[in-house]
Formats: sequence, C-alpha cells, structure tokens
Amino acid sequence: MNMYGHELKSLRKSALIWTCSMIALASLFLAVYPGMASDAAGFKQLLSGYPEPVREMLGIDLDTVASLLGFYSMVFAFVTLCGAIQGMNLGVSILSKESRERTADFLLVKPVSRSSIVTAKLAAACTALVATDLVFFAAVSVVASAVAAGGYSGKTFLLINLTLLFIQLIFLALGLAVSVFFARLKNVLSISLGTVFGFYVLGALLASDAGDEAARYLSPFKYFDSFRIIRDAGYEWSYMLAGILIVAAGIAVSYGGYIRKDIHAG
Repeated sequence: MNMYGHELKSLRKSALIWTCSMIALASLFLAVYPGMASDAAGFKQLLSGYPEPVREMLGIDLDTVASLLGFYSMVFAFVTLCGAIQGMNLGVSILSKESRERTADFLLVKPVSRSSIVTAKLAAACTALVATDLVFFAAVSVVASAVAAGGYSGKTFLLINLTLLFIQLIFLALGLAVSVFFARLKNVLSISLGTVFGFYVLGALLASDAGDEAARYLSPFKYFDSFRIIRDAGYEWSYMLAGILIVAAGIAVSYGGYIRKDIHAG
C-alpha cells in the first residue's frame, strides 16, 4: 500500500480549494493597487488618520504602503491567516482521520510501523503545502507584474511569499502535536480555527507594542515582519530559529505520541 500516494490523493481537493481561495483573495486586493497608486498621497493621508497602534495591528506602514511591495505586505497578512488555517487543519486531521472515519483497524493491521505511517502522512501534507504555495506564487507573480506601476524587487517579493510556507509548516507541526493528545477528534475545524485565530489576535495585540521584541515569540504570525523584510531584504534569524524549533518539537511530539497512542478503530 502506497500510503504517501493515497494520502496525497485524498488531499488534492482541499489543497485546490485553498490555493484558489488564496489566489482570489490576493488578486482581488492587488487589482485595487493601480487606483490606490494613482492617488497615493490621498490614500496615505486617509491611513494617517488611524491611530498608530491600529495601523500596527492592521500591518500598515505609511512609508511603504504606496509601493507595490508595501501594499502587498498589508494584503499578505490575510493570506498568511488562510495559510495558517490550512496548515493547522492538515496537522490536526491527517493523523486522526482514521479514528474519525473508523478505518483505523484497516490501516494498523498492515505490515508497516506507526512511525512509517506518520512519515507518509507528514510527507503528503508537506507536499500539499508546497504545491499550494508554488501555484499561489506563480499566480500572484503574474498579477503583481500586471498591476505594478513601476519595477519592484523580485527577490523581496519571493522572500515575503516564502513566509507563507514557513507559517503553514509551523501550524502543521502544532496541529500534529495537538492531534495526538485526543483519543478521538469529532470537530477538527473548530480546533484549527480556535488555535489559529487565538495566535492571530495575540499577534495583533503584540503589534500595538512594537518595541517589545521578546513578546513577538508568543505568536508565529509575528516571526516574519514583511516591512522588515522589505527594509533588510532578509529574515530575522532569531525568529526563524524559533519557528524551526517549534516545527521540530511538534513533529517529535507527534511521532512519540502516535507510536504510544491507543487508537480507537470504532
């Protein structure tokens, strides 16, 4: 039984839906950019009326918002929210679906180890996320090039979009870790939405106190600041390391928990 191929096939529909949704969201906002750029001064004046903490929470930087990359960074915050939900939902569901669908007995009687099952499912989930991001990046690159009034840095645009995959992997790992602590999950979506929105709201609250760098470790959404990426053309490696540690810990917990877990077949 090719578990990887079977899992990948079962993820195709959801990956396609998430990909199309994120492309539509980004394209819809980017289509507004030419009109905004033609009256950049008025747009910046409008945004300047917002209190600074509110602008921080919404990811608005007055110095860069009139540029394509600055405007896209504001939009991209909503895309990463969608990507985080996709990653978390994958993580929570992929190891628990046999118990929910009462097919665990069929899977566990096969001559494969539990660690092999986790590896195959994890590989399929990662493949689905990478495929989603590749298609998304290709599509938004075309749209961005079409609406850009002037040139923009392709490297910086790539660095911003890569953070989508990093966020997805972090929440995938968190979802995997969460799933092994439940004997049976009846509602995957509620756990996924609750966790992701909890971290998102926490990140928005942390943004209102931009000077507290240590507090940013509390929310994965604050590990990758698009405006700092635009300014420095790179990542903040301390937060990148924190993300890597979360992914490693989540995967380690999922392996250990699934191997010892008492899985209910019916």
